[in-house]
Amino acid sequence: TYLHCGTNQITALDVSANTALTVLYCNTNQLTALDVSTNTALTYLHCGTNQITALDVSANTALTDLYCGYNQLTVLDVSNNPGLTDLYCRDNPLTSLDVSNNTALDYLNCCNNDLTTLDVSANTALTTLWCYGNQLTELSVTNNTALSTLSCYTNQLTALNVSNNTALTTLRCYDNQLTELDVSNNTGLTDLRVQNNSITALDVS
Repeated sequence: TYLHCGTNQITALDVSANTALTVLYCNTNQLTALDVSTNTALTYLHCGTNQITALDVSANTALTDLYCGYNQLTVLDVSNNPGLTDLYCRDNPLTSLDVSNNTALDYLNCCNNDLTTLDVSANTALTTLWCYGNQLTELSVTNNTALSTLSCYTNQLTALNVSNNTALTTLRCYDNQLTELDVSNNTGLTDLRVQNNSITALDVS
């Protein structure tokens, strides 16, 4: 049910017969492919820091935690994983990411990809969003009222509305194209970073 084989030099991993597997750590190896189609009981998958080019998790409907960062994924379909609470897919060449079916999502890290759009309007349980280092021109977090951490720096954002995000403690939106930022409703902020924008006035009273 539990297999941890991370941080080795494994080039191939066959878990097709391990149908009772619920937890799989195979991160930090030399995998170029991973087949988890028969592991339908899987709830936790950590396959980050490999060289995986494709990952099919459509059969893993019980999945709650997926860590697949630092790979070579160009596509990631998580539409069949409605129970996902943690998704860590940073540092891949993803050009799109659809999380509209992942309404239980609490943590999303999709930074350092090639995303031009990101719709998190359905992810109302989200508390942590890391989406920096992409090519986002807009980002709406008005539905994400539980959000406590938002790191959206190094994008191409021209506006950012955080008036509904009263639970925010960390906001890092530097290296964008913002001309204004209203944080008057974010009274719990302890970490605010807005450098390298075009903001002419900032009221943090």
